[in-house]
Amino acid sequence: MAVTIEDLYRNYGLLADASKDNISQHKDAYQVILNGVKGGPKEKRLAAQFIPKFFSSFPEMADAAINAQLDLCEDEDVSIRRQAIKELPRFATGENILRVADILTQLLQTDDTAEFNQVNAALVSIFKIDARGTLGGLFSQILQGEDIVRERAIKFLSGKLKTLPEDVMTKEVEDYVFAETKKVLEDVTGEEFVLLMRLVSGLRVLQTVNGRQQLVELVVEQAFLEQALNPADPDTVDRLLQCTRQALPLFSKNVHSTRFVTYFCEHVLPNLSTLTSPVAELDIQLEVLKLLAEMSPFCGDMDKLEPNLNMLFTKLLEFMPLPPEEVENGENSANEEPKLQFSYVECLLFSFHQLGKKLPDFLIDKVDAEQLKDFKIRLQYFARGLQVYIRQLRVALQGKTGDALKTEENKIKVVALKITNNINVLIKDLFHNPPSFKSTVTLSWKPVQKTEAVAPKRPSGEEMGSSGSTKKQISPQSRRDARQIYNPPSGKYSATIGNFNYGEEHSVAFSFSGHFYKHCCEGYNVLFCFFLL
Repeated sequence: MAVTIEDLYRNYGLLADASKDNISQHKDAYQVILNGVKGGPKEKRLAAQFIPKFFSSFPEMADAAINAQLDLCEDEDVSIRRQAIKELPRFATGENILRVADILTQLLQTDDTAEFNQVNAALVSIFKIDARGTLGGLFSQILQGEDIVRERAIKFLSGKLKTLPEDVMTKEVEDYVFAETKKVLEDVTGEEFVLLMRLVSGLRVLQTVNGRQQLVELVVEQAFLEQALNPADPDTVDRLLQCTRQALPLFSKNVHSTRFVTYFCEHVLPNLSTLTSPVAELDIQLEVLKLLAEMSPFCGDMDKLEPNLNMLFTKLLEFMPLPPEEVENGENSANEEPKLQFSYVECLLFSFHQLGKKLPDFLIDKVDAEQLKDFKIRLQYFARGLQVYIRQLRVALQGKTGDALKTEENKIKVVALKITNNINVLIKDLFHNPPSFKSTVTLSWKPVQKTEAVAPKRPSGEEMGSSGSTKKQISPQSRRDARQIYNPPSGKYSATIGNFNYGEEHSVAFSFSGHFYKHCCEGYNVLFCFFLL
């Protein structure tokens, strides 16, 4: 015989009126309430509320009660499901916490927005009851559950754990998160890798030198730095870029980037021109050079410093052309005018300058006289071009402040001026006898907190970004969070890695013959010309 509304209210009243000592004698009444899940919509809604209310009074009926509530969580009526899910945290006591967490994790697969939010709220609620037990249920589904459940459970952890207070996320809990995350990282997609690294990077227990070193070790394992690079495989290239970008904010004077810098010098730079981009519109060569430049200040002692410096030197020569030969009338042939790749050169010069500090006699003792002469000719030619464009850019920006500097065209000019000033400073260092490696510059793509203003007077080198010592920088994490994220196809690392944070492209190339430069910034491409007077 089906349970009616009247049956539910009558047995509810019986249990509500019973004393704490005598309520356990009314199992039959509680069973009637459990049977309410087999009734109509009204009976189910009442059962969803009544079952958890008296759950703790009948421990021997715990399995039956949880199963009954779970039936309601899977009901066809979304309003019944939401009511049942809302009450699930009341079952999260003692040994039941793991099961409740497991159930809620599976329920994350819902496509109903309100229901999904209800599941999230319930998970956060039981976290505050027993964080370790809740994590056990979540990681169980991440490791063994369906793909959609795994994906959403990882996203939940990545987004919600950082919002929980310290009394919930204790050291023991954080240690457990790190241990379980390492298990998950044995087989992840690219998007999962990014989310999991975001998760563990935010753990307080890892905010020490030793903790950050452990995180770098995790990334090294994913990057496969012990294997040779296949430049023709976009998935392999993508994985390396992604791992490098995740490791970058972890590097410091105490946590070195040596293994990554060494790998880039030994395996990436020799294949720079043949790298296959995982994204059609991405300038893969510039992206690689930017990553190398950002890592180079944190490089420690290298076993093969001289060969790696030599590789950087060789690549630098490729992007720093010789002056064009003059034709009979003393003018340069327009067809022979080289294009000056300022963005590439900024990265290579910066990396060479950083590693050169470790072997300051490299250009004197390790490069033969003819090579050094050739290099200085290239530097001199490049420097002449720099001076022309620096003057033109300063004139174009002179007197512009505030909103005037926020136009797309002027943003481009400001970045171009940073690039050219940076190269100018580094070239001056290399022209010293012996070469000097003392100057400091801020890489052009590193943002500042406010738009730079250009005074009516001719600005100094420091004002225009030639020196990084006087600029206040925002944190690397803020920069990365502000960048747009590209999402290539997902898959296991053995197949395809996804969701690499490529960031904004800054590519400035000048040609003396056309007097034009191209600049790609913040996801858009802009072309315009400078006509030199």
